[in-house]
Amino acid sequence: MAGDRKKADVIVTGVSEVDDKLGGGIPFGSLCLVEGDSDAGKSVLCQHLAFGTLGSGQHKVAYYTTENSIRSLIAQMDSLNLPTLDYFLCGNLRIYPLAFGKGNCREVFKLLTTHISRLPNDFKLVIFDSITLLLSHSKPVFIIDFFADCKSLCEKGVCIIIVAHSYAFEEDVLSRTRSVCDARFKLRLEAVGDRMIKLMEVLKVRGADRQTGDVVSFDVEPKMGMRVIPLAKARV
Repeated sequence: MAGDRKKADVIVTGVSEVDDKLGGGIPFGSLCLVEGDSDAGKSVLCQHLAFGTLGSGQHKVAYYTTENSIRSLIAQMDSLNLPTLDYFLCGNLRIYPLAFGKGNCREVFKLLTTHISRLPNDFKLVIFDSITLLLSHSKPVFIIDFFADCKSLCEKGVCIIIVAHSYAFEEDVLSRTRSVCDARFKLRLEAVGDRMIKLMEVLKVRGADRQTGDVVSFDVEPKMGMRVIPLAKARV
């Protein structure tokens, strides 16, 4: 029972080796940046975190996606053994497909944060996967203001995860947004022999229950999702 209560206080993937690297999980009230390469597992990580939150039975999830439709996101998660249809049908998971143009980025950022602020109080995890295109067409000041506004929302107990490619940020902006975030993960692909391995660097998890790890290597498999592969084994 104590373990179940503890899991309800943090966001976990449900993959024990990954959660250990996160220091036991991401505390609610955190602003989290997930950055990195294409196809490095950023979306899969977010889907595991969403499913782990829904599985606690105590919190709801709002998932904003530029990568999927409602149908395709549910199907993709189901293919990873993360069945979410029932959560969606009963209203515990809300999916908001997004399409960004080249309009007023400042106005779009404000619309997003306003929408989050109007979610019911039991929606404690919000995921943006991803805002790369919006960042690419936005002025630095708008990006910094958006992260600051998200940080303010997190002070009310909601956890916001923002996903983006690293190249979408100018270096100065990336440095400033990183400093605002409570948790930060960077994912990349690395060639190991004749295969490509996904690597996640756990760079910061403020308020973690215990010491965080540095790097976790994994692959993504059908009906399994994230499968941790020790680097020493992968290099054999």
